[in-house]
Order: sequence, then structure tokens, then C-alpha cells
Amino acid sequence: MSPSRKKQKAHHLNLLDPTETSLSGSDSISAAHAREFVNEEMAAAANLEDVPSMELMTELLRRMKCSSKPDKRIILVGPPGCGKGTQSPLIKDEFCLCHLATGDMLRAAVAAKTPLGIKAKEAMDKGELVSDDLVVGIIDEAMKKTSCQKGFILDGFPRTVVQAQKLDEMLAKQGTKIDKVLNFAIDDAILEERITGRWIHPSSGRSYHTKFAPPKTPGLDDVTGEPLIQRKDDTAAVLKSRLDAFHVQTKPVIDYYTKKGIVANLHAEKPPKEVTVEVQKALS
Repeated sequence: MSPSRKKQKAHHLNLLDPTETSLSGSDSISAAHAREFVNEEMAAAANLEDVPSMELMTELLRRMKCSSKPDKRIILVGPPGCGKGTQSPLIKDEFCLCHLATGDMLRAAVAAKTPLGIKAKEAMDKGELVSDDLVVGIIDEAMKKTSCQKGFILDGFPRTVVQAQKLDEMLAKQGTKIDKVLNFAIDDAILEERITGRWIHPSSGRSYHTKFAPPKTPGLDDVTGEPLIQRKDDTAAVLKSRLDAFHVQTKPVIDYYTKKGIVANLHAEKPPKEVTVEVQKALS
């Protein structure tokens, strides 16, 4: 290895050595934290030398910032179109949490052929529902990821009181619990206006809204002039069915967590920035 290459390698390694590096005077990086990051980067890159120093430092600084954040385990509850998808990334970044969506986790476990994923696939192949115990097990598995070290945002689960109880039991074994349930409360009529007014240009994905973001020519894409379509799920009839099912399923879950004193009811009909302020207050 050339002297310059050796020097470059040493530079990379010094960034990860707490005996050589300190940030803001006393803010030194722990050896365990550094080793963990090195292991992850080495798994992602064939050679640590290929990871730019600035990227390593940026990631370490991010983790230093995250280390001062309180651990949080949050559940998001809300009907389709309530704004969870807008607020979730903001919460994730602000509190250094991982986002756990049960559908995504199930697909990932099946694709990775984990023991739980194999069992889940067997159930799905038979046309059966994946059992609550399996889903909770997959959540437990996902929580072990480094990105979930400070906690998680759970979206799409629990949907029943039994699922909520099983989740609580699993967390209790780890000495943790759900800290806050954010209920994105919104009137069905407002949701209907939001969702049934959505139209898309299928080939580009450009979206419009008859009231909030209308196309220049009704029913036509601004760029191509091609017809817009409405998703099947965005019709009033389908939405009503989905909302009825949501309310029947979710009310007992909200009541369950309300008795524990951890539900924050958000005014999800407000503009996104105002909802963000409510979220921050609820989690402070």
C-alpha cells in the first residue's frame, strides 16, 4: 500500500477511534458506538476506505445528536387521508426513530426468509391471515435493528385490543412500553372531500385535486393533455366502506390506550404545519 493510501486509511480509522477523535470538546464518541458504525459500514461497503470521510463524520455526528434524544415508542392511528404519511417522516427525523409499517415488515421478513417470515408465508400461501403472535414477533425482530435503538413509530398496528395487549406483553418483557398514541382525528366529511377530489395522470404519477390543486383544464394533465383517472380506492363508496371498517376496528383500541392515559388527539383537519405543532407538543 502506498504511503498516501496508508495515510488515507489511517484518516478514516481515526475518525472512528474515540481515543483520537472528540467532538465539541467533551462530546467524545463511545468505542461501542464507533465499532457498531464501522461494522455496519463495512457490511454495506466492501472496503472502509471506499467510504468518504465526510460521510462517516456526518453519520457519527447524527448519531451523537440522536444519543441525546429521549427514547420514544409511538403508535400512529388514523383513517386513510388523515395526514399520517406527512407527519411520520418529521417525527422520525426529529426523534431519531425507525418507522415500522407492518405490511412492509411482513414482506421484508418473507423476502429475507427469516424463521418468522417463512411461517408468515406459509399462512399467506394457504390464504390464511397471519396470526397476531407472528406479527408481534416480526415487530420484535424489526425492533432489534440499530435504526430502532431510540425507539419506533408503529403504523398499521395494533388494529384490535387483542393485538394491543400482545404488543404490550412483548414490550413489557423488554422492560419498555408504548409512550404515546397519536390519534389523527378528522371528520369523515373532510376526508371525503380530500380523497374523492384526487385525480392522477397514470403514466407520470402527477396528482391533482379538484379543489386544492386543480388541473388547468378539468380532467386533463397539465403537461401532456392526457386524461386523468381516479383510483378505485378514492371513490366515495369505497371510502365509506374503508372508514366504517376503520371506526369499528379502531375505537376499542383508542379506548384501550385512553385508559392508560397515553392518547393524544390531534386535529388532523388543520393544515400540515399546524398539525406538526400539535405533534411536537404531544411528544414534548
